[in-house]
Amino acid sequence: MKIAIGSDHAGLELKEHIKEILIKMGHEIEDVGTDNACPVDYTDFGLEVAWLVSEEKVERGVLVCGTGIGMSIVANKVKGVRAALVTDLYTAIQSRRHNDANILVLGGRITAKGLAEEMVKIWLETPFDGGRHEKRIEKIKAWEKEHLK
Repeated sequence: MKIAIGSDHAGLELKEHIKEILIKMGHEIEDVGTDNACPVDYTDFGLEVAWLVSEEKVERGVLVCGTGIGMSIVANKVKGVRAALVTDLYTAIQSRRHNDANILVLGGRITAKGLAEEMVKIWLETPFDGGRHEKRIEKIKAWEKEHLK
């Protein structure tokens, strides 16, 4: 799977760890940055990953900032993106099963590396349930089509 990954300075260490895990799993990674600890705006990296997902240049995305809140806000501004800020294995699973999340968002300052690794793996392995959840996703897509240009 081709996956875009990005972080700000607060998420850099966890992003690099996740990137290594994804590569070991055999995924193709597009790292949009950042690549150092100098302060940067999370918006730049969040929008880049969200655009790559929206334009279907990658299949999924992973974003990391200090808490994950900023990245999830900015990514969800992009048409076609369903970014989910997850904090445990249950929310990682449910974000895929019920919401067909295409971007996983993590908090680099609040998520342990081991937990992040487990959440990423389970998020990538969990399919979308479809069914009753599909009509909700279709409502989101219809609203985006009408209101977002």
